[in-house]
Amino acid sequence: MKKLVFSCLLFLALLASSNFGFAQEPAPEILEEESAEVLLEEYSDDFQENFFEALKQKGIENYDKAITLLLKCKQINPDKKVVDYELGKAYFKTKQYDLAKEYALKALESEPENRWFMNSLVQVMLKEQIPVEEIIDLVPNLNDKALQNLALTFYKLKRYKSALVVLSDIKKSDFTEELTIKLNDALANTKKVKPKEPSNTVIEKPTNQLEVYKQKIEELLKADDAANMIKLSEEAIENFPSQPYYYFANGYALNKTTEHKKAIEVLLTGLDYLINDAALANKIYQQLADAYRGINDLEKANTYLNKIKSP
Repeated sequence: MKKLVFSCLLFLALLASSNFGFAQEPAPEILEEESAEVLLEEYSDDFQENFFEALKQKGIENYDKAITLLLKCKQINPDKKVVDYELGKAYFKTKQYDLAKEYALKALESEPENRWFMNSLVQVMLKEQIPVEEIIDLVPNLNDKALQNLALTFYKLKRYKSALVVLSDIKKSDFTEELTIKLNDALANTKKVKPKEPSNTVIEKPTNQLEVYKQKIEELLKADDAANMIKLSEEAIENFPSQPYYYFANGYALNKTTEHKKAIEVLLTGLDYLINDAALANKIYQQLADAYRGINDLEKANTYLNKIKSP
């Protein structure tokens, strides 16, 4: 039983080194159980035990224990890039940003065209306010495809000037020309936005697209319109992939439509981006509990219910 659970968890972790990109493009249809069993053949029993336990500890937010176990995995098999990737995320959660950057870099250096690995490094870079030129220098083997991923990452984060800096290092192509036009248009529209004159109205309108999405989602929450909330929250995640509120909204709507397994995946991703927001954490924990209850995993459901803290 434990081996089967490990197979599933390992398969999901390894998706980061294959099909998952910054916007989480759909993976091709494959038999997960069979694929995980094939992957298991590449790992020793010791590696499996430690990696399984590391993912378990990470899932319950015991990041220090997860780091210890992942470092054991590194000793057993130093070349597994998925371990570097998981270490980077765990160190980021414990605010050890230098180490998070080190392991995120190792993962990306092993597979420069992996957008998920790029996302992990950019997350640390933005936290430490590292200039875009430095990330280009940090990774010595960034090819044009990797730089395209980096430019797209900044574009989706609305870091338009940073994206243009990256594009200047890429050989001219249809891609660079099209994205340059989009970036220049976005920058021009940003400059056109002027502060509104003071008004006597007490109604506060959203000041940016982040708030526009949140306001629309809250309206759909009140209307209990799960179908439209799924669409809107997916669009919000596509444009702002580091905003945990949108993952909560998407997970909530998926639970409403009884798509509990999808809800779990989305909500756990949201937790990865959550920092110092106890109220939102409680909402996500409640939805995770509901989702696990929906798939009859009462032990996991109770685990997340116990995480909910009083205001």
